[in-house]
Amino acid sequence: MKIGQLASRTGVNASAIRYYEKLSLIPAPYRASGQRRYSDEAIYRVLLIRFARDMDFSLGEIEIFLSGLNDKAPVGKRWKRLAHFKIRQVDETMVRAQRLKSLLEHLLHCRCTSLRQCVDRLSLSPKLRLMGNGAK
Repeated sequence: MKIGQLASRTGVNASAIRYYEKLSLIPAPYRASGQRRYSDEAIYRVLLIRFARDMDFSLGEIEIFLSGLNDKAPVGKRWKRLAHFKIRQVDETMVRAQRLKSLLEHLLHCRCTSLRQCVDRLSLSPKLRLMGNGAK
């Protein structure tokens, strides 16, 4: 398929696809009459790159991630380190999201008479926040 077809099927700009190709995140396609021709496998690779970018993976992390997903070899130490790092990031994001949800739910039903009272009830005062984070 041509690059425009790959772009429309994946929702990724052709310029980004060329860039991913330059970075070797996707294999260089064969050419017919000077035009790039991608295999159907390129769709899955580009979709995976797009998903990883949406999940805040850097291009360097995506390179490690994709190199670990090889049919011919077991995942390496770099891939496992990245996976552990990303799992910690996801856990931290989930904690922040749960705190935000709790705050928003509280604010939906808030009957505080002042902002100070609301901050105190939510334990958002600077002293309590520092103590909750383990700071001294």
